[in-house]
Amino acid sequence: MWRCALPPLLRYPSVDELAAQAAALVARRPQDARLRRVGTSRAGTPLWLLSVGHGSRQALVVAGPHANEPVGGATVLRLAERVLADPRLSEGADATWNLLLCLDPDGSRRNEGWLPGPYSLGRYFRNFFRPGFLEQPEWLPDGAAGARLPETRALLEVQDELTPFLQCSLHGVDVGGGFVELTRDLPGLARRVAHTAARLRIPRELGPYDTLYWPRLGPAVYRIPPPRPGDLAAAITEAAVESTWYHPHRHGTVTAVVEAPMWGVTGVENGAPPADADAFLRTVSHTLRHDSRILERLLARIRPFVQGATE
Repeated sequence: MWRCALPPLLRYPSVDELAAQAAALVARRPQDARLRRVGTSRAGTPLWLLSVGHGSRQALVVAGPHANEPVGGATVLRLAERVLADPRLSEGADATWNLLLCLDPDGSRRNEGWLPGPYSLGRYFRNFFRPGFLEQPEWLPDGAAGARLPETRALLEVQDELTPFLQCSLHGVDVGGGFVELTRDLPGLARRVAHTAARLRIPRELGPYDTLYWPRLGPAVYRIPPPRPGDLAAAITEAAVESTWYHPHRHGTVTAVVEAPMWGVTGVENGAPPADADAFLRTVSHTLRHDSRILERLLARIRPFVQGATE
């Protein structure tokens, strides 16, 4: 069984709604919250950073790094309200929370066909947009010095300016469960993830494909290993390491990549091996072959429209 993980009375905010709600929050609490433009997207959309609190220790939270994952935007607005309501999270922790409202606003706009709801898998996939790997601003395929996207450069500059002790990158899983990837172990995090997931009724993904062969720090919590030539996970590990997740490590930053499902599936919490492993693999193989044939037909139909396009 699967269900939409967003409570029925809430919805995902658009890029413009994020900016408007952040501005309204600052107008309400100007002594405790500030909003500033830290860059501009490829299409000219401002990149806004909302800062809450006055502590000496800086935390950076990045929302919207992937165009089709709007959960981060809703999260940072809720986090800002919570920090303002509970001084222990700012004054008590000597922390300032810096919330980047959306790292890829141009891509997010291209998902606005489904963002307002109602939320269904069909509506989502019919209005879905996600740019190719080289157009995703968190990655650094040519290293920080070779970063060419203005969104990427803006994030790198914010990281070097703030030198945060913590960076959180907020992502979303289409269908499945939640999990966390860390660049360094944070003792006790797995227990907190379990508590939060149970309280919010969000299943934890106990074996996500993103983390194949990565060290497991606890249920649904993994450590991103450094790349090693010939490693089974070399490709995905190098993509993670050559990224803005690792760039601020020169400042002692630990990065947490938080994945939250849009549609939760309780079965992902079942880590027991199947009773008949061979039959299970045959079923999966049949499904993959069937879906591959569908994709081949779709590619043949769209190929004339994308001649010369990258990736």
